[in-house]
Amino acid sequence: MTKKLRIVCTVTNDLNFDQRMIRICTSLQQAGHQVTIIGFRRKASLPLTPRPYRQIRLPIIAEQGKLLYIDFWLKLFFRLLFIKADVFCAIDLDTIMPVFYASKIRRKKRAYDAHELFTELQEVVTRPGVYKMWRWIEGHTVPHFPAGYTVGAYIADVFFERYGVRYALVRNMTVLRPLKIPPKPVRYILYQGAVNVGRCFEYLIPAMKQVSAQLIICGEGNFFKEAKEICTRHGLEDKVIFKGYVDPEALRSYTINAYIGITLFEAIAHSNKMSLANRFFDYMHCGVPQLCVQYPEYVRINAEYEVAHLIEEPTVDQIAAGLNFLLSDEGAYQALQQNCLKAREKYCWQEEEKTLLNVYDQLVHT
Repeated sequence: MTKKLRIVCTVTNDLNFDQRMIRICTSLQQAGHQVTIIGFRRKASLPLTPRPYRQIRLPIIAEQGKLLYIDFWLKLFFRLLFIKADVFCAIDLDTIMPVFYASKIRRKKRAYDAHELFTELQEVVTRPGVYKMWRWIEGHTVPHFPAGYTVGAYIADVFFERYGVRYALVRNMTVLRPLKIPPKPVRYILYQGAVNVGRCFEYLIPAMKQVSAQLIICGEGNFFKEAKEICTRHGLEDKVIFKGYVDPEALRSYTINAYIGITLFEAIAHSNKMSLANRFFDYMHCGVPQLCVQYPEYVRINAEYEVAHLIEEPTVDQIAAGLNFLLSDEGAYQALQQNCLKAREKYCWQEEEKTLLNVYDQLVHT
């Protein structure tokens, strides 16, 4: 019988809305491991949603900027020094420093879960000083995390080329659940996920002037204020609706009732171009055709199961044309929807979690 581990995961969010970590922690807990996840508590954080694993929130002084990291890292480091654990897992580069030093001091096993290539994010690569700092942190820590997993083959290849670590591929796939597609008398367009720099809101929102449908945005992030300002500037307050953070079950209701999903990234950051977003699979699993840019990961899956309408570049005109195509061509829409129903059987969390569990099974024997 494989030994079960006490696993502590660390994130820089308030835990309720991170669907990838909800899936990961639930799978590990159901496999018999004892899982704890540590995040932070914002002033506006809602009460924790009960989960099958332990959840800890650390209070923070600031909610953005350098003070956020200094404050949270110190609190996280000291919490890790005394918590019962066999394995510390850093989720992304912005929690890796306290995990690295606490695991060294306590001589605990460590793993790295890279949700993205952090040093190639648009908000990092466009700021030379910030980029230099995060590349130093990456080079200082990642070589000492030989066990790990990430969301895409490109990111795994980068880590191997830079640091010689070979990370497993655990993609952001959705749990396969029974599905009955409801009637959709109101044809609204949905964006779900972080409202961050590089997600094309400066093009998507103005494009809605040319589209006869409403856009609903579920999520917040570092571009949330700017996105609302763009909406106001274009007089689209009645056409673009901001819902803010939405809990996963309510979000599924928004998704399954949507007519079109949005998965758009700018290619300024290479990480964006090579990404494979959670929402891509969420739309697929709800039978919702979507609009994507023809970046490699989406092209590859679309070649096997055409579930999305792909545009060359995320410009205002191309986005508007793509949305209008999906709204007007009933035959093409139905074909994409039927392909979603086929693709979801293969691209699902039940298959992906097998790799995740294997990573931790191997850690038992190292």
